[in-house]
Amino acid sequence: MTEAITIIGGGLAGCEAAWQAAKRGVRVILHEMKPHGYSPAHQMPGLAELVCSNSLRGESLENAVGLLKEELRRAGSLLMAAADATRVPAGGALAVDREIFSAWVTERIENHPLIDLVRGEVADIPPEGIVVVASGPLTSDGLAERIRALTGPNLYFYDAIAPIVTAESLDMTRVFRASRYGKGDGDDYLNCPLGLEEYERFVDEILAAEKVAARDFEKVVHFEGCMPVEEMAERGRETLRFGPLKPVGLADPRTGEEPHAVVQLRAENREGTMYNLVGFQTKLTYPEQRRIFRMIPGLENAEFVRLGSMHRNTFINAPALLAPTFQLKGDSRILFAGQITGVEGYVESAGSGFLAGINAARLVRGNEPVVPPPATALGALVTHITNADVKHFQPMNVNYGLFPPLEGKVKKKERRGRLAERALAELDRWIGIL
Repeated sequence: MTEAITIIGGGLAGCEAAWQAAKRGVRVILHEMKPHGYSPAHQMPGLAELVCSNSLRGESLENAVGLLKEELRRAGSLLMAAADATRVPAGGALAVDREIFSAWVTERIENHPLIDLVRGEVADIPPEGIVVVASGPLTSDGLAERIRALTGPNLYFYDAIAPIVTAESLDMTRVFRASRYGKGDGDDYLNCPLGLEEYERFVDEILAAEKVAARDFEKVVHFEGCMPVEEMAERGRETLRFGPLKPVGLADPRTGEEPHAVVQLRAENREGTMYNLVGFQTKLTYPEQRRIFRMIPGLENAEFVRLGSMHRNTFINAPALLAPTFQLKGDSRILFAGQITGVEGYVESAGSGFLAGINAARLVRGNEPVVPPPATALGALVTHITNADVKHFQPMNVNYGLFPPLEGKVKKKERRGRLAERALAELDRWIGIL
């Protein structure tokens, strides 16, 4: 009987890896510590829980993450199928109902005949067999110590979670529906307009607010893609207005003009009963969040079903430790996948799990592991995390700056389209030989 693969972690990467290996006829033992244990950020017992946002970001091929989604769809990704089946309106983005998304993935993993789901914390890496470590950026202390023994000191950064409010608690007389530049259905977001004085007072309160302090032995390093609002405010009074509160493309229908600043709310579930404060990741204390965020027009009586929080994200120094196949250089039977490798974002995590699952299955069957073409979105991401500067390695979202340049002269406005066209052609050829 074919050897079973051990996968540690039932998040996005672990579930995708398990699915890809099982699709290829290899038995999988998938370990997930919930519901026996929870990280500081997780709340639901199901698999593939989304914790930072319910958005998988842009859909258009003009965005590299949109291209990565399309690549994964074509390659048979479980998580892209889940996202498409559980999506909620979000303009030009792909957002999902996180509870239905988790339930959808959990049901399919639990019912696959080649996947054995084992609930309970794993504190060590099996000494034999093919193992995929997809324990995530909030790896439990016991397992983190074992990983540290294999890899040396971990790098880490802090990630912040945005608050969620109930729709019924919003004052809709002060809020208008619109998507920036009318994308999507044109009214996928709720928008809270702030005048100049309201904005200035809001920034003053954020700057003066009490924040949750980091522990003495921890150095706080924020990932740019998930920067707390108070950190942005400290960079300059206009930073928020050119970031998550930018009013560009959002004319208030009551005045016909763009407000001085806008706070956007995105649907958190299909029913539209909960909304996420877009870009409002924060480490403010809970009382300060309630006080200050209720200064936003329309949120004066907001009911918060989740407040923002800050948690430590751990990741390995992938360029020093991993081969492009996601195998550990010091022990090739061990693969890593997900945010612990330094990929940043839901789709990127799924992509790394996709490749790790395929390669784990190939190793079990005695075949050589594979690496996606560097001109694809998946390949560009793999190339980055395994070839970046070891001394300055930081988590990275997929972006077109990671792609190999096109041959010849290409007009700037045509560049992304050409990169996407090349990537999909390369991907289709690569899938054909797997």
